[in-house]
Amino acid sequence: MLAYTYIEHGKFELREKPEPKITDARDAIVRVTLGSICTSDLHIKHGSVPRAVPGITVGHEMVGVVEEVGAEVTSVRPGDRVTVNVETFCGECFFCHHGYVNNCTDPNGGWALGCRIDGGQAEYVRVPYADQGLNRIPDTVSDEQALFVGDVLATGFWATRISEITEKDTILLIGAGPTGICTLLCSMLKNPKRIIVCEKSPERIQFVREHYPDVLITTPENCKEFVLQNSDHSGADVVLEVAGTEDSFRMAWDCARPNAIVTIVALYDKPLLFPLPEMYGKNLTFKTGGVDGCDCAEILSLIEEGKIDTTPLITHRCSLNEIEEAYRIFENKLDGVIKVAIVCQTESNK
Repeated sequence: MLAYTYIEHGKFELREKPEPKITDARDAIVRVTLGSICTSDLHIKHGSVPRAVPGITVGHEMVGVVEEVGAEVTSVRPGDRVTVNVETFCGECFFCHHGYVNNCTDPNGGWALGCRIDGGQAEYVRVPYADQGLNRIPDTVSDEQALFVGDVLATGFWATRISEITEKDTILLIGAGPTGICTLLCSMLKNPKRIIVCEKSPERIQFVREHYPDVLITTPENCKEFVLQNSDHSGADVVLEVAGTEDSFRMAWDCARPNAIVTIVALYDKPLLFPLPEMYGKNLTFKTGGVDGCDCAEILSLIEEGKIDTTPLITHRCSLNEIEEAYRIFENKLDGVIKVAIVCQTESNK
């Protein structure tokens, strides 16, 4: 089968690999129908994820059809259309029982697919702990509608949940990339008093204006003044930082009101320092990632009910054979790209 492979620092390559096999009674084999590229894939490429293993197939954002299940798998069966969770979790350890599935104590717990074990930018993928890692897609929900459930949409849902948003709050969301938009969609479900999005890209500003006209928009250079003018208590009640730069990190705590919640959703390329003397007296609560992706069934229900729609994020489509070009467009933010849907089946396997 074809599989997009992490070769070495700075290099991915489309290669021919053997199809995966069941290795544990709790495994499932999924025929990948659609995949996508995530910024985290770029972090692997550029060496920001030291636990990533050279030689693995990359990709952790996918949907597909179950081909085979291990003897102990009970929640799905061959022929089911499924979303694949970005995280591997056993469902039995202390952290899983408390919903902290990102910290599952299994050796492959947390973000394994496309990082430490073979992922889904391929024709087939082996999913460990399939009863936890797969969710059946409702018949009325398309593959494209479900494509982001297991990763960026799960991230946005988790970030919104831990941010304790209320209807009285002014929300500042920094970054309107794919994860930022998914976080915006999930924040809107909480009906806060107002949502402010901070973004520098003209194309993404236009995207937000076109699709979410009730959202207020500002740019980084005007952000603090704009937030002060459009909040009730000298800053945002909740800040969600989804941009992942040194400047956006500073902006997040600087634009928060005293005693606010600041949720760090982004994955950073380098360590950042807390300037505690400057923060002193703001009494902020920081909440940090990564995602606990255990809300996928609820997210699929919300999609089925028409309450979440991420299909506008798909700006580009390509085949697995064209994935190099898709990465070039995505990595360089060309042609107004937000997300790419990759058809992972060749003609012989459709």
